[in-house]
Amino acid sequence: QVQLVESGGGLVQSGGSLRLSCAASTRFSSRAVMGWYRQAPGNQRELVAALVSGNTNYADSVKGRFTISGDSAKSVVYLQMNNLKPEDTAVYYCNVYIYPNNYWGQGTQVTVSS
Repeated sequence: QVQLVESGGGLVQSGGSLRLSCAASTRFSSRAVMGWYRQAPGNQRELVAALVSGNTNYADSVKGRFTISGDSAKSVVYLQMNNLKPEDTAVYYCNVYIYPNNYWGQGTQVTVSS
């Protein structure tokens, strides 16, 4: 059973920074898509950032503020979040997709105060 464990969430003031980490219990091939999603109360889960074979993709709302990095062979993925805004408040989930499997972490809370 593959496990993803997130860490690094917390409470931060608007304009602050946090770095989320996700450690997997196994290594993945370079074909794996590693990503971060978030879900705010009353909202659907949305993609924040994704990384596959060195290529990145970001939601428009976080471009220029968030950076995803990681290494599937080392089974880690990070999300550096700068200039945080109250609307970034959500539970953040680590995700690894490698066909046909889709793995999720348990989530870590990020709260940004104004």
